[in-house]
Amino acid sequence: MGLGALFWIGTFHVVYRVLVYFQGVPEIGGYLTAKLLSMFFLTFFTILLFSNAIISLSTYYLSEDLPFLLSSPIPLGRVYGAKLGETVVSSSWMVVLFGLPVFMAYGIVHQASLLYYLQLAAALPFFLIIPAVMGSAFTMILVKAFPARRIKDILLLLSLALLLCLYFLFRFLQPEKLVDPESFNSLVEYFARLGAPSTALLPSQWATEALLPLLQGRVGEEGEAFFYLGVLASNSTVALIFGHWLFSKLYLEGWNRSQEGQQSSRISARILEGSLSFMARPLSLPHRALLVKDIKTFLRDRTQWSQLFLLAALVVVYLYNYSVLPLHKSPLGSFYLQNLLSFLNLALAGFVMAAVGARFVFPAVSMERGCIWIIRSSPLDLGSFLWAKFWMSLFPLLLLAETLIVLTNILLHVTPLMMVLGVVTIFLVSFGITGLGVGLGAVYPRFQVENVSQIATGFGGIVYMMYCLLFVGAVVVLEAWPVYLLFLARIGRRAITAPEWLGIGLSFVGILILNALAVWVPMRIGWQKLSSYEA
Repeated sequence: MGLGALFWIGTFHVVYRVLVYFQGVPEIGGYLTAKLLSMFFLTFFTILLFSNAIISLSTYYLSEDLPFLLSSPIPLGRVYGAKLGETVVSSSWMVVLFGLPVFMAYGIVHQASLLYYLQLAAALPFFLIIPAVMGSAFTMILVKAFPARRIKDILLLLSLALLLCLYFLFRFLQPEKLVDPESFNSLVEYFARLGAPSTALLPSQWATEALLPLLQGRVGEEGEAFFYLGVLASNSTVALIFGHWLFSKLYLEGWNRSQEGQQSSRISARILEGSLSFMARPLSLPHRALLVKDIKTFLRDRTQWSQLFLLAALVVVYLYNYSVLPLHKSPLGSFYLQNLLSFLNLALAGFVMAAVGARFVFPAVSMERGCIWIIRSSPLDLGSFLWAKFWMSLFPLLLLAETLIVLTNILLHVTPLMMVLGVVTIFLVSFGITGLGVGLGAVYPRFQVENVSQIATGFGGIVYMMYCLLFVGAVVVLEAWPVYLLFLARIGRRAITAPEWLGIGLSFVGILILNALAVWVPMRIGWQKLSSYEA
């Protein structure tokens, strides 16, 4: 509870300070506040579309309770409702967790009345239902259109389609234009751009317009807020009716075909076996067997490897956003802004890694599921088992982190100092995030879960995300002052004094100690918890 409260307070404080700053900007403060709320909702809607489409494949077609449910006298409509509810909860808990402090900050800064909070409580469920129905409907159509043995093609098409959806939804806002004054012919056009909605056809815009009149105290416009709440409610109702109809028409045939066996190529199996044997040759026999088993399990689980396409899509959009920033037109100077963004990018990359770790690293121990007793009865002790999971999770995460940092720094044209600092910092942070994931995954295992995608959505997954965000935030805070001094010396061409060098050294030592604790403490506690675990 204390950790959750600290996380909420931190998120609330950051958003609160930003909104207070916007309120102090004459003329355009209200426009900036509205635009930020629109961007929040659009980001949430895009994430929900992705996660619902992926998770619905597991909940509707791969859950272990489906044969029992479909063979029972339960009406098919109730099965749809239950699985839709499961999909909504699994995909939306993170959005709600991140969103509530944001909405509370908006309400407090604008001194909103009780009506705002009631409106928010009424609008959020409708907002969450629409992408859940859209994502599950899209998955059902693809499963129906393709034979079961081509499920890999289905997931590839699903990921590509969602990539295009993410791109177009985000480009509706065109945020880079807001920092490019030359893209507007006049100040009036700039204000119009700030005030204009991204598109009136998106649920994110309906949710934004349902709250803005109550936030900004527009006298006589409360009816407009209730109108958009009605738009959200009516469209979510229509979406549910459409989803139920589509489910009744497509689901049973699609589910039956999804149970068919898949043909495998002997040649590809031999190539995979040879590649894994070559990769694992330097390891000891127990660790070699564990590595080969984990990779084969990952490749056989379609809900796991298919999300690599989603990850690739997010990386592309992440890098593209840096490539379109018109830094050379900023009044702050491109050199200053480039290096400032490079430093802030460390925090953003750390948050991306935490999200990836929640999906792939944290479930690593729980993925053993009912076979954990084999590990406990094998010659491989639990400590070696956890460290094997650590090293197998570290290298892919490290590759992703370094790719993000190096490519974004190249796009920003940063100084060699910032490039080296970013590469080294994210290298250390990767160890901490991996240690937190494996260690807390052993503290909060879920060996009995039916759906693998649910492992990261439990209490342990929330705790892991909070610790990761606090860890990344602490590293950035410890590094901020040394980076400021080094940057100031570079700009002013002055020598750093001996006390300042001492402070810089202590800060970096603190970062090393923090990363070491983030690895050792969770791994130690996880080993103790797993040793006392009783199935």
